[in-house]
Formats: sequence, structure tokens, C-alpha cells
Amino acid sequence: MTKYTIKPLAIETWDAFARLCEKHNGMGFGGCWCTWFHRATHSAPPPPGTDQHGDRETGRAYKERLVREGKAHAALVFDGDVAVGWCQYGTPAELPGINHKKEYEAGLVSVPDYRLTCIFVDRNHRREGVAAVALEGALDLIARAGGGVVEAYPQDTAGNKISASFLYNGTRSMFEKAGFDYERPKGKNHCVMRKTVPGNR
Repeated sequence: MTKYTIKPLAIETWDAFARLCEKHNGMGFGGCWCTWFHRATHSAPPPPGTDQHGDRETGRAYKERLVREGKAHAALVFDGDVAVGWCQYGTPAELPGINHKKEYEAGLVSVPDYRLTCIFVDRNHRREGVAAVALEGALDLIARAGGGVVEAYPQDTAGNKISASFLYNGTRSMFEKAGFDYERPKGKNHCVMRKTVPGNR
């Protein structure tokens, strides 16, 4: 694991992040550039010419603006000068979109300080532990920002093999190894997990 380094998503690392996105056709849900959770999700079909949320600013342009405004955070995993993975994190205000929202809110006791919403690994670096490195990197950056209650929504695989395309939230076992506690199920195959991260300023 020592070959990897962590850098925060910022103007200085934008080009490396963009190259990784471009290599994988914009990532995520329909090439969303990891913007899906930046907006509250909608169930109705979006109007023509807009993204899944009905907004005209989409994909790369939207993500880059958020980064420039300091409204998008992620731990980027670097192999040398090349970004090979990331873990997106942010406050609930920064990442308001959440799948199975009604079910989630019905069981909500307290709002977390941070959410971890996306983990992605370059196709050429999968099964090398990059996702776990990205997760630890995000937790370290959160600690440096003052820490707090961190919530995640991983896939509860129950030991079954799952396609990597469905593991955008990581797996329950990976979060358990990182010290997260299981709280409750969310949706068909996901769950809510939490960890309190002490500050390390």
C-alpha cells in the first residue's frame, strides 16, 4: 500500500481527477462525473436537454465549478502522478442526494457531520486495495478538518460476489474493517453505517 499517496480533490488535482473520469466515460450514473449526490434526487423523468435532476449544468462543468468553489470534496488516491481512485465525502448540505430517502429518513436519529457517498477505482487497479486506501484517506482528511460523525451507505453483499459497477458505495465488510458500526438496512442491498472520527488539526 505504500506505493499510493492521498491528495484532496482541489484545483491543483483537478486535471488528474478529470483524466480518470474521462478514461471511464464520465463515471457513475450516465457519466455524472460524481455529481449524483450533490443534488437531491428526483423520481420524475427530467426534461429533455437536462441531467437526471432537471438541471442544465451537467457533468464535468458542474463538478469543476463545485471544486473551484470549495463545494466538492474527495480523497484522491495517486500512484505516482496518476489518480487511480477516490472516495467522495462532504456534509449533508453538500451532498443532499441520497437513495431510498424516505426509508433513510424514517430511521434517522441524528444527522451526521459527513457523508461518504462514492468510491471509485480505476479498472486497471481493482483488487489492489485502492478502495480501502481511498476510504482511509477520506477519514484522514475529515479528521484534519475537525472530525465528526461520518455516515456511509455501503453494499451489504452478505458474502456474495457483486459486479464492481454496483459497488459505488463500497462494501459493508470494508467499512467494518475501517471501524464503522452497522446501524440499519437501506434499500434492497445497502445499509447505513457510522463512525465517529476524532479531530486531528
